[in-house]
Amino acid sequence: MSVPASGHLTTPQAPPMEQLARVVASVGTLASRIRKTTNMMEIFWGDPLILIDPKDGDVTRFCTIEKVHYWLRRKWPVADAAQQTALAKVEAAMECMNSVDDARNAFLKAARLAGFKQAAMA
Repeated sequence: MSVPASGHLTTPQAPPMEQLARVVASVGTLASRIRKTTNMMEIFWGDPLILIDPKDGDVTRFCTIEKVHYWLRRKWPVADAAQQTALAKVEAAMECMNSVDDARNAFLKAARLAGFKQAAMA
């Protein structure tokens, strides 16, 4: 360490690229720790919903809210207001900002309007 004319101790400064490398390394380490400690919360969806596709008769079981979310976003056959409402309510329930029952009812309504039939559980 050197003592400048002001009398305050200073520490030698690393070149800017070395400082940047240290910051990037520490952020990477922090991100790794966060990934290792992040816990996913599973939201109880209730009894599985079994829907029959009107086009080909395929039967799909919806046991988790994540599967419902995926279907509404990626596989839904009709883009309409009911689908958008159900998607919004499912996402809100996944964030614990809405009830799962409300999301489930919106999903069932969207399914009926898309032509799906609900099958009885075996």
